[in-house]
Amino acid sequence: MALTCLVSACATTPPPVDPAAKLDAIVAEADAAQKAGQTDKAVKLLKDATSAFPADKGPWVRLAQIRFDAENYGDAISYALEGLNRDPKDKVANSIVAVGGLRLSTKALNDLRTQNDLNGNVRTEAQGLAKILRESLGETVLVPARPKVVARPAAAPKKGAVAAKPGSTPEPSGDGANPFGSLQ
Repeated sequence: MALTCLVSACATTPPPVDPAAKLDAIVAEADAAQKAGQTDKAVKLLKDATSAFPADKGPWVRLAQIRFDAENYGDAISYALEGLNRDPKDKVANSIVAVGGLRLSTKALNDLRTQNDLNGNVRTEAQGLAKILRESLGETVLVPARPKVVARPAAAPKKGAVAAKPGSTPEPSGDGANPFGSLQ
């Protein structure tokens, strides 16, 4: 009778589940939901995975990528930072933090420029950040500027020259002018 109990106990014990396989299955299900346009379901699955596997960076980085793709840079950065807490060398998470931060900064600076409030400490800080970016990228100029258009009196066309169409713009001269000159 003891042998029967022992055999029946062994028969009802489920085999051990590999945690990595379980996490992979959840991430695969989230990816499938995302591809099917069910972003909310994918996010819920990944958030559940962050609770079930708190030491794993994967669900955090995947959440960051989903939010980044949706242009929700604040959430993307937060999730990426959680991933970096688990693996400080993760390139995807670092990229999301860097690019998401730049996009948020660009938007904020454009908003301030529109409001004509880019002055004082904010202006100084923006110039300092631009300097750091230039040094990091090894560039003297972040983005080439647009050439300034100067009105000139119309010259008489040269013999054999084709007149420009009214309303057309001349081709850029490629002189490398900088639209972000105020940040230099």
